Amino acid sequence: MHLTILYRGPLASCDYDCPYCPFAKRRDSTAQLRADRADLERFTDWARSRPEERLSVLFTPWGEGLTRSWYRRALVDLSHEPGVERVAIQTNLSCRTEWLAEADTDTVALWCTYHPGQTPYERFVGRTRRVASLGVRFSVGVVGLPEHLPDARRLRAELPPHVYLWINAAEGHVYTDEEAAVWTAIDPLFPFSRHPHRSAGRPCRTGATVVSVDGTGTVRRCHFVRDELGNLYDGSYRRALAPRPCPLAVCDCHIGYVHLETLPLYDTFAGGVLERVPTAAALAGPVRLPSPLPMPGGAAG
Repeated sequence: MHLTILYRGPLASCDYDCPYCPFAKRRDSTAQLRADRADLERFTDWARSRPEERLSVLFTPWGEGLTRSWYRRALVDLSHEPGVERVAIQTNLSCRTEWLAEADTDTVALWCTYHPGQTPYERFVGRTRRVASLGVRFSVGVVGLPEHLPDARRLRAELPPHVYLWINAAEGHVYTDEEAAVWTAIDPLFPFSRHPHRSAGRPCRTGATVVSVDGTGTVRRCHFVRDELGNLYDGSYRRALAPRPCPLAVCDCHIGYVHLETLPLYDTFAGGVLERVPTAAALAGPVRLPSPLPMPGGAAG
């Protein structure tokens, strides 16, 4: 069995303070950082102790993980495990990148977000060039706010053609067809992000082959459904794994709706679901959204 794990420990500190970010930011105390490190090392040890398993792991911290040595070490170590097919992390790429040379570039990947106003443009682009030179798979994204449009266009022009530049619909922002067309010219898959997706009663891979795990090992079907399935470390979650419909009205975050079986995104991102890297064919062809159309309002993730 292949299991995808979305891991989110207690880390909440970030070196950025983006006004549009839906995640609460705080400065973690020394004790909180030690607890997060202990939790992550416990999870890494669990994953490394199961060479017979087929695992994919996406770290989705509330804050910025790669400024912390233990997240960099976890990605390097897990990338070399025979049972780990992919290990990736969401990051603002504010950290140094040389450590990636120690990782298995066939396994490690990055989901990078550029935040205008939080870091110099040239610094961010320079880091993407270093990541590319190491042969690491990665995507780059920007939140689709009007003031970010010039930077998004510049990024698309300067990033290598094979690097996907995704655009996240800003939370709560309603896009006119004209505005959506502008963003779709940059990211052909923007129509999937433009609206939240109806999910109530619809089949989703979460809870069956995809789970969310927190720092204590509590397993849930995803980050957005709070019902517990059991605990990772005592194995109690295993008997709860089963196909099940989504209990929420809508899903508006990419790390959630990518797993909806009513959307074609596993084909769109075949081989790159965790790092948000689509196939070349998916970017070349027309985007076909399911019918009926999703509900209005911007997507969050």
